[in-house]
Amino acid sequence: MFDLSKPIITLTDSAADRAKALMGRADNESIGLRVGVKHTGCSGLSYVVEYAKERKRMEDVVEDKGVKIFIDPTAVMFILGSEMDYKEDKLYSGFVFTNPNETGRCGCGESFSVAAE
Repeated sequence: MFDLSKPIITLTDSAADRAKALMGRADNESIGLRVGVKHTGCSGLSYVVEYAKERKRMEDVVEDKGVKIFIDPTAVMFILGSEMDYKEDKLYSGFVFTNPNETGRCGCGESFSVAAE
């Protein structure tokens, strides 16, 4: 199910530009962004993006397009091979993920599921 030869996550140019802009406005203790998942929603999992102030134990660090992304170790198996993008329109702005491991997504798009093998 999981292709370990792929990077954990990659960023589009739009996501990298937005991450750099956010880091430019963050307090100077932030060293990058952290990506993880939490259990929530009707499909079970939701993506979490937050500022990282330090590297936590067992975290992977991905550097792409000049941005450091810290990957919560409990999220790796759910997001392996994902692409992080940034979308903005009249009704929504935020990071969105294209995840090859997703097996389902709720109707509103807020949560996703990954089938266990």
